[in-house]
Amino acid sequence: MVIEINKDIDRYQESVAMGLTARQLIFSIASVAVGGGLVLLLYKYIGLTGAAYVAIPCVAPIALGGFYSFNGMNFYEYMGKKLHFMFGNKALTYVSTEGEPAIKAFELEQTGQVKKKGKKIQDIEPQTNESVVKKQEEFEAMKKKTRNMLLGLVAVIVAAVAGIAAYKAMH
Repeated sequence: MVIEINKDIDRYQESVAMGLTARQLIFSIASVAVGGGLVLLLYKYIGLTGAAYVAIPCVAPIALGGFYSFNGMNFYEYMGKKLHFMFGNKALTYVSTEGEPAIKAFELEQTGQVKKKGKKIQDIEPQTNESVVKKQEEFEAMKKKTRNMLLGLVAVIVAAVAGIAAYKAMH
C-alpha cells in the first residue's frame, strides 16, 4: 500500500456541499435569504426593479464575506483594516534630510573645504517644520472634506430610496 501526501497542503479546502466550503455555503444561504426577503418586502411598494436595486447593496457585502479573501484576511477583516487606515490612522510626517543646506555641506565636504572630523559649517540654518505642519493641516482638511462628501452621498441615496418608496405608495 502506497500513501502519498499532498504537497499543496496550504490550498486544501474541504467542501461541504456543491464544492463550497462551510463558510461559503453559510454566507451564500444568508445572502440569498436577505436578498429574497428584501425583494419580497419591497416589491409591493417600489416594484421589482427598485426592490432589486435596494437589495443588491445589502446582499453584496454578505456574499463577499464568504467568498472574498486577500492576503489571508476575509472580506470583513480586510475592509476593517482598509477603513482603519483611511480614517483612524494618523498620517506620518516626513522631513527630508536632503535639503539644500545638507547638499551644500556635502559639496563643501567633497571639495575639501571642510574637514570631516570636528568642524561643521556655521552658516547652515536648521530646517523649520512650518511646511510640514502646513501640509499636515491641508491633509486633515482634505480628509474631513472627503468624509463629509461620503456622508452626503449616503444621505442622498437614503433620500432617493425614501422618495421612490413615497412615490410608489402614493400611486
